[in-house]
Amino acid sequence: MFTGIIEDIGLISNLKEENSNLHITVKSNITSELKIDQSVAHNGVCLTVVDINKDEYTVTAIKETLDKSNLGSLKLNDKVNLERAMKLGDRLDGHIVQGHVDQTGICTNVKEENGSWFFTFDYDSTLNNLTIEKGSITVNGTSLTVVNSKKDSFSVAIIPYTYKHTNFNTFKEGTEVNLEFDVLGKYVTKLLSINH
Repeated sequence: MFTGIIEDIGLISNLKEENSNLHITVKSNITSELKIDQSVAHNGVCLTVVDINKDEYTVTAIKETLDKSNLGSLKLNDKVNLERAMKLGDRLDGHIVQGHVDQTGICTNVKEENGSWFFTFDYDSTLNNLTIEKGSITVNGTSLTVVNSKKDSFSVAIIPYTYKHTNFNTFKEGTEVNLEFDVLGKYVTKLLSINH
């Protein structure tokens, strides 16, 4: 389980395809604190550390993960948001994040406004995910509050700290992002669909 509070920005240092899997090597400031078999969220996708070498570590993404996330489009030197799994008893500073991406979205607008930024994202609403005004959303692993919720789009406001310490500063129109919708909202949606 994660909180959506990004710890570090990792740099993709190697990508190796093996059958339908992708081995992703990341250079990070938190590598020295990692262990083999540990879970780390990469742009919101929970992956297991399989190798550590100095300041780099490797994780493996399977085909389903690559199909449902933006990890399959990673390139060398891309920046990824990183968060280690939370410890029992830690403060939940963001919201409950599972590290299971529901789908991708596309950035359709970036607007700077008085020192903060507003980002708008479109997503395929036929997959039965939804946002609500002032509800929680995870974008590339970052816990955020929804503003301007619509059937197939939403916006988020980013403060300067978040802009500087996540990969939001690399987003532009057309950037593909990972979306994890609020887990409570997913349960409510499922219950409503069963009862109708």
